[in-house]
Amino acid sequence: MTHGEGSRRSRGEPVRDHDQAPSEEEATIASEPADGGRSRRGAGRATAARTRIVGWVLLLALGSLGVGTLVTWLLLLDEADRRIETALDSRTAEFARVTGTGIDPTTGRPFGSTDEILRWAITAARPDETLLGYLDGRLRRESRPAGPRTALREDPAFTALVSSVRRPTRGTHHSADGEVRWSALPVGPAGDPACGVVVIGRFTDQEYGFANGAARSTAVVGVAAALLTAAGAWLVTGRVLRPVRDVATTARAITGTDLSHRVPQQAGARDEIGELAGTVNAMLDRVQTGTEAQLRFVDDAGHELRTPITIVRGHLGVLDPNDPEDVSGTVALVDDELRRMERLVSEMLALTRARQPSLLRPEDVDVAELTRDLFGKLTGLADRDWLLQSVAPVRARIDPDRITQAVVALADNATRFTGPGDRIALGSEVVDGRLRIWVSDTGPGVAPEDRPRVFRRFARGADAPRSDGAGLGLSVVEAIATTHGGRVLLESTPGCGATFTLDLPRDVR
Repeated sequence: MTHGEGSRRSRGEPVRDHDQAPSEEEATIASEPADGGRSRRGAGRATAARTRIVGWVLLLALGSLGVGTLVTWLLLLDEADRRIETALDSRTAEFARVTGTGIDPTTGRPFGSTDEILRWAITAARPDETLLGYLDGRLRRESRPAGPRTALREDPAFTALVSSVRRPTRGTHHSADGEVRWSALPVGPAGDPACGVVVIGRFTDQEYGFANGAARSTAVVGVAAALLTAAGAWLVTGRVLRPVRDVATTARAITGTDLSHRVPQQAGARDEIGELAGTVNAMLDRVQTGTEAQLRFVDDAGHELRTPITIVRGHLGVLDPNDPEDVSGTVALVDDELRRMERLVSEMLALTRARQPSLLRPEDVDVAELTRDLFGKLTGLADRDWLLQSVAPVRARIDPDRITQAVVALADNATRFTGPGDRIALGSEVVDGRLRIWVSDTGPGVAPEDRPRVFRRFARGADAPRSDGAGLGLSVVEAIATTHGGRVLLESTPGCGATFTLDLPRDVR
């Protein structure tokens, strides 16, 4: 004899095997399989996502390359400008020092004229600079130009700018051969009335050539590297997005009647993508379990309702309206079956509501006071030896109405397996920070083979007594405990009674 309350009694019709497939009337959920067009659209969306990712990677790579190349180019140009200025300062200081002493460094004798100074300066020209010597406003001497550069000596504007300076002067001039940075220094020995000027010029395009070449080389190499990166990103993205495609493929393969498909998981995958596949599979497991439980519930409920309907139809079919006794007996039977259906529907609604967390109304409750109130209500259920074992002097955030419903169901279940004079005890306590409320009895207990099914809907043990209920009481109790974030514990020794315990958190979130 067990504490399961379910009843699968038939009152006029045999009960169909639970393993039998539901009929068309009982299983109406259907879904058409995904067609080829949907698959192609899904593949197209996956490719589009892959293209967008690679496109963004390429755009970021090219953007980073552009910024890096621009910054490098500007730094090299700045370095070239500093090098030009340093060279002009150095050469101007060198010429000023020599002409200041008036001694020709090559011969060790004093310069005889301004023209000799110009001749010495021109012979000291370096390959990367242009030297011009002006005497009385006209070009007198010129160093060998670096390349086919002749614009400076033929540029009247430049000649007018530098040929008659009276003090050291610096500037920039835009000639036909490009931009030139120049430094002009007036020279001449003492006593020579001629006015001489030495001009040191450096074309910036020569100095900027290295910077421009480095920028071009960096851009070419960077673009090639970005394209290789895009190709690698295309391959890597395909591998990364494969689990996502598997999720989409699995979702399309699932129908209302086939929930067996799962997302393939790579062995050892512990990253976010692997976690996604595992989470989706776990969700599908829950959906499949819930759907199967729902179908079983509908099947069981259908059987429970079909039995009284069959009984009513059978008796109405043979009713003799001219026999008052037959009419009276049939009406009584129909009324009894209708009440039984009403109880079944009420219990199914109670189970449905117990599983909805949104209907939970937790509040701060004095557990000791609730326990005493419950004991007062339970003593009127049946003629039993009722005992209040203990009360927990704590406060807990629970739904008192739901807890009352669960405890009354447990106590009512205990009365079905006990007789007058048998003991039924109620108590509450706090164990390891969790609230426990229990109902125990001295009935026959629960057989070990019946424990796995004692909380199943519409199920009962082989030796369970006849009950007016539909076998949903303990399922409602379990649903209430689960909604509170807890569970129902069962302790029983055959022949020595059983104890059902609501194990609840003290603070329901």
